[in-house]
Amino acid sequence: MTDPFSNRPQSGTPPPAGWLRKATSKFGRHKSAVVATLAIAGIVAHLVMRYGLRLPPETDRIPLLATLILGGLPMLYDLLRKLLKLQFGSDLLGGISIITSVLLGEYLAGSLIVLMLAGGGALESYALRSASSVLAALAKRMPSVAHRKRGMEMVDVALADIAVGDSLVIHPHEICPADGVVTEGHGVMDESYLTGEPFQITKTSGSSVISGAINGESVLTIRTTKAAADSRYAKIMEVMRESESKRPQLQRLGDQLGAIYTPVALLVAVLAWVISGESIRFLAVLVIATPCPLLLAIPIAIIGSISLCVRRAIIVKSPVVLEQIAGCRTAIFDKTGTLTYGEPKLTEQLVAPGFDSVEVLTLAASLERYSKHPLARAILAAATEAGLQLPEATEVGEQPGLGLRGKVSGREVQITSRNKLIAGKIPGAEQLPALAGGLECVVVMDQRYAAAFRFRDAPRAESRSFIHHLGPSHHFARVMIMSGDRESEVRYLAEQVGITEIHAEQSPEQKLELVRAETVKSKTLYVGDGINDAPAMMAATVGMAIGQNSDVTAEAAGVVIMDNSLRKVDEFMHISRRMRIIALQSAVGGMALSVIGMIFAATGNLSPVSGAIAQEVIDVLAVLNALRAAFPPKVLSDLR
Repeated sequence: MTDPFSNRPQSGTPPPAGWLRKATSKFGRHKSAVVATLAIAGIVAHLVMRYGLRLPPETDRIPLLATLILGGLPMLYDLLRKLLKLQFGSDLLGGISIITSVLLGEYLAGSLIVLMLAGGGALESYALRSASSVLAALAKRMPSVAHRKRGMEMVDVALADIAVGDSLVIHPHEICPADGVVTEGHGVMDESYLTGEPFQITKTSGSSVISGAINGESVLTIRTTKAAADSRYAKIMEVMRESESKRPQLQRLGDQLGAIYTPVALLVAVLAWVISGESIRFLAVLVIATPCPLLLAIPIAIIGSISLCVRRAIIVKSPVVLEQIAGCRTAIFDKTGTLTYGEPKLTEQLVAPGFDSVEVLTLAASLERYSKHPLARAILAAATEAGLQLPEATEVGEQPGLGLRGKVSGREVQITSRNKLIAGKIPGAEQLPALAGGLECVVVMDQRYAAAFRFRDAPRAESRSFIHHLGPSHHFARVMIMSGDRESEVRYLAEQVGITEIHAEQSPEQKLELVRAETVKSKTLYVGDGINDAPAMMAATVGMAIGQNSDVTAEAAGVVIMDNSLRKVDEFMHISRRMRIIALQSAVGGMALSVIGMIFAATGNLSPVSGAIAQEVIDVLAVLNALRAAFPPKVLSDLR
């Protein structure tokens, strides 16, 4: 009889291959963490038994032997496989050092090396595994049920049960579960994190809606045009899975240095043995060649820099990015919320002849105090900035599709759209200026066209100076904008901040392909803030999220800038560069001292015990220098 739970092993029968493969894979992902935990437990137990209980050496070394057998042997097996593939890294020399420490009876040193190797592997595995949490964040963000309406009855159904043509009710502040068209209601939706459009979009009967958008204050009823599995949000999740599966593998700084240092150390050790005929020289060379500056100094410099970043409101989710960003030569920016504030601002007031610009703005702002339209805040902000006193409005009303109406200071005021102005054949409509980029609303006073207000998503105050200093200060060869927004808007912003290369109206799928293509050419930095940026962010060499607008984006990024500021991006780049300098000083300086010690050991002037003491002195110097990374320098940013 077949077990209905195909992935569960049946009692009395061997577990299915799929179940065993999953269990093995899960252990493989956590093996480094298990070994690191075992090493810590063994070292602590040894110290307690030796210094606390004062047990004899034959007894207190038992936890260390257990660590070396249970943790060291599997590690040595993995390192042997690397050796057979001619892969020479710092961990390989560490493995040889484990063997050497056992032969010398230095079990504590061997256990510490096991801990360092396993701890580094666990840290790397966590950084890579954290990408998987993006899918969990995406799934968590979507509602688990939808409110389906049939006649007068409304029932909650699972998303999988939504069919094309169903009527769904979306309550205030809920997330739209499927793509569709509004059939009842009038309100706004926030689609900015999905489409790249910087504003909340007005929704009325006939308006299209997309899954994942956040509803505003009003109840909307939609007719679904796609099942939940085929809607926009589900497509983004598919792209995210693809992006995760093809995430680039990056070579760590320690591995790059170890690839040079390890063969040199082995060559010196073997030559010392062959030329002198004394195996003790081989051991002495390997003892002082133990790559502790690589295994300790670089992680300490990274951890210190991460600590400094946290104090600067910068969260480093993947330590690899601290090593990689200095090599990035292509910077790719999202537009909305990254180079801009993500909010509309009144940029032009085109007043018709016979009307006063101050009066028009005053009356329009007085009426907009009663509106929830996304452009109302921009008009009110402009009036406040101008220091205008706003009179009370009366008889205020807003009919879907017709705009806002009311009386202010005895004058009838209406705020509507260009199309409604022309369709209503309102006098003065022929004076309406030609359509331009950005958003627009039209002001009508006493049944006559009075003005056109134009709005744009304003660039951040520091955007232009930040873009212009990327080349001279951080060696970026190319800078581009990649946005889901309209080309006119993207081009306008590009001109404002000084970027010549743009890619507009890009879907998450298109962004992903473009970033992959650029990453093949050179290392890339991608900076964004919306859900539509998450797949591309994962595909870039370094992904950076600005602000706290989306937990999905924060999960996809290697770095999260908590403050909504490009200055913090510059600070992170400087912290990274400083970390790399300090790490190289510590690692290369430590290796140089070790090479000098290897020469003494190879010529018989340094015994294994003396070499171990010398290596400890070198380690202390390397670690002390690496600790400087945790303390802030006088200047963290050169952005003006």
